Amino acid sequence: MRFKRISSRNLPRGLRSSGGIFDPAGKQKRIQEIDELSAAPDFWSDQRRAKALLQERSQLTGDLEKLAQVKAMLQDIKDTIELAGMEGDEELGSEIDAELAKLEDEVQRMEFARMMSGRHDRAGAILTIHAGAGGTESQDWAQMLMRMYLRYCERRGYNTQVVDIQPGDEAGIKSATITISGDYAYGYLKAESGVHRLVRISPFDSNKRRHTSFASVFVYPDVQEDVDIEVRDEDLRIDTYRSSGAGGQHVNKTSSAVRITHIPTGIVVQCQNERSQHQNKAVAMRVLMAKLYDLEMRKKAEEKEKMEATKMDIQFGSQIRSYVLYPYQMVKDLRTGYESPRPDEVLDGDIHEFIKAYLLQAGTDTLQRRQPAAS
Repeated sequence: MRFKRISSRNLPRGLRSSGGIFDPAGKQKRIQEIDELSAAPDFWSDQRRAKALLQERSQLTGDLEKLAQVKAMLQDIKDTIELAGMEGDEELGSEIDAELAKLEDEVQRMEFARMMSGRHDRAGAILTIHAGAGGTESQDWAQMLMRMYLRYCERRGYNTQVVDIQPGDEAGIKSATITISGDYAYGYLKAESGVHRLVRISPFDSNKRRHTSFASVFVYPDVQEDVDIEVRDEDLRIDTYRSSGAGGQHVNKTSSAVRITHIPTGIVVQCQNERSQHQNKAVAMRVLMAKLYDLEMRKKAEEKEKMEATKMDIQFGSQIRSYVLYPYQMVKDLRTGYESPRPDEVLDGDIHEFIKAYLLQAGTDTLQRRQPAAS
């Protein structure tokens, strides 16, 4: 037989013990605690806390289901090995090795997900894109980035909604806001915050000259109900206007689009893609709360200087990733050094390896900071 032997030494690391790195016993205990809390008569007196607990329970249940699926895969492989040994069927060897490889890949994905232990890493995300200086060139680049993220989310099985989009003057977009729902959406996409640089032969230049364009991306956790921030009515300026569109029968003839300005911070959010003014206002408030929460967390962590550094001018020297289409083909992340010679695939949403490289580096840096200094 050519297939691997199943033993405690070559089992995926997270499955070598009854608990393993995924701690099913601890998760089950927490589920029981939440069940006891939810049985209390006053459970729904604090709706925000109740929803947060039920969401936590759903996530824990999902974790246990995934772990059960992995263990079932492992048992199937063991049974197949036993059957192959009894029948002397060596042709099953390569098939079993392939199944073991799939099992190991799945466990590695689960292990990687454990690295994202931030308070809101498992939450949905709100992603904004802004074109940099450069007019049509940068606006077209901003639209290319929007498509890239929508395709990435589609590959990951995330649900997306473009809640606001400002068309460019001639082509592309000036800005866009996208809400993204799915497990670990924020945990993964937070790696994309920063300035993205494109180098190409401009399709808008009749002389076919090379142009460099910039666009910025910022990602916030979609914390929704888990926000303890007071927003007073007098701190808000709410404006309504007609939604922009392509014309024809779909032109919005009423002022249903909503723009909300938070006067103390100057944060402006807007939504125009819902059917009613009420729905647009609700989505805009959701985006505003996410941005206010992000700002508050940065203040509490005393990272104001760092925040200002990440929100540099959208220009040379401030980018986190370069996408070069001419004179050669290359996408390179300037934080990790990870690169790909296939920019077409990257721009079609194949960015997960870039995200993984960044998160792995960030995780390593965090561990090193936590270790005591050598004496």
